Amino acid sequence: MNSVEIKNKAHYLGFDLVGVSPLGPFPEAAFYPEWLERGYAGEMQYLERQKRTKMESASILPGARSIIVCAMNYNSANPYTQYEPGRAWVSRYAWGEDYHDRVKRKLQDLATWIEQNSPQRTKAYVDTGPLLERVFAKYAGVGWFGKNTCIINQKTGSWLFLGCIITDLELSYDTPVADRCGTCTRCIDACPTGAILEPYVLDSRKCIAYTTIELRGEIPEQDRAGIGHHLFGCDICQDVCPWNRKAPYSAEPAFEPKSGLFWPTIAGLLDLEQDQWEHDSTYGNEARQDQRPASKSDGRRRKFRLAKIIAKVTALSETRGRARQLTRAVGDRAARKGGTSQRSRWREAGFESC
Repeated sequence: MNSVEIKNKAHYLGFDLVGVSPLGPFPEAAFYPEWLERGYAGEMQYLERQKRTKMESASILPGARSIIVCAMNYNSANPYTQYEPGRAWVSRYAWGEDYHDRVKRKLQDLATWIEQNSPQRTKAYVDTGPLLERVFAKYAGVGWFGKNTCIINQKTGSWLFLGCIITDLELSYDTPVADRCGTCTRCIDACPTGAILEPYVLDSRKCIAYTTIELRGEIPEQDRAGIGHHLFGCDICQDVCPWNRKAPYSAEPAFEPKSGLFWPTIAGLLDLEQDQWEHDSTYGNEARQDQRPASKSDGRRRKFRLAKIIAKVTALSETRGRARQLTRAVGDRAARKGGTSQRSRWREAGFESC
């Protein structure tokens, strides 16, 4: 089995870009421990726990020789970030079905095919695995490491979901793509919160995507103005990238926006029913912020967090009032189920001051 056969199979399965990288070491990976030490990962403690494995990819699969990097384009024909009173913005990547499931399924199909047609072993990861995916994507020729820290492909742009297969199969490696960002600093200049500290260096704590998805506690007061109408993630550093001007649209129907997720009204989001929060989209799954089976409490928790964000960042008085009502109602339900101590914990966390 060789690289050409694997790439052909990957394209057949629906991947737009495929390349093969050695395991390293690479100079970009050397900065990762320093990035963590500077505190740029914020509350994402799992990144610290994965540090050794990320730095020593061969430890994931003894005898590993190659990393197969696959990418799927998720761009759609819908406009880039829009602004209008009464509406919120959900990041483009979260409009469709949960990409973790979709990409992982295709990636696992490819890994299974490799094992069925060779004596080699594989392990597949999408996003949550202990691999420096973007570094491997660069050395697999999928794209270059942009100043906004996204992988950018000359023809496809940066609207890409990445997945990696580590294998002990010895393959021919692709050539890294040259950096074509040049002197452009549009992503750095456009970031509403100044999260891109310098080319190729992102402080996650300042990033709207981190604040609206990963952060569990209060949104820092100084960051709220920059968040604006962003409810879940942010696309601005990719919206302004010149390489995305002619980015093709995805051929994958699963990544088309689900009803109500493209530029939704804030009032409509507050009125979502429980089953509308469950399962179907990246937004619904990641907003859950844990891996437990969906339950009524999960729905209330997600709905509460949404209301809390809206109440903190929107200037619309009627929406703030609706959000306050919702957070009080959720707190009341918590008190009925958990007693006064539960209600006290909600109050101490600032939930009733939204």
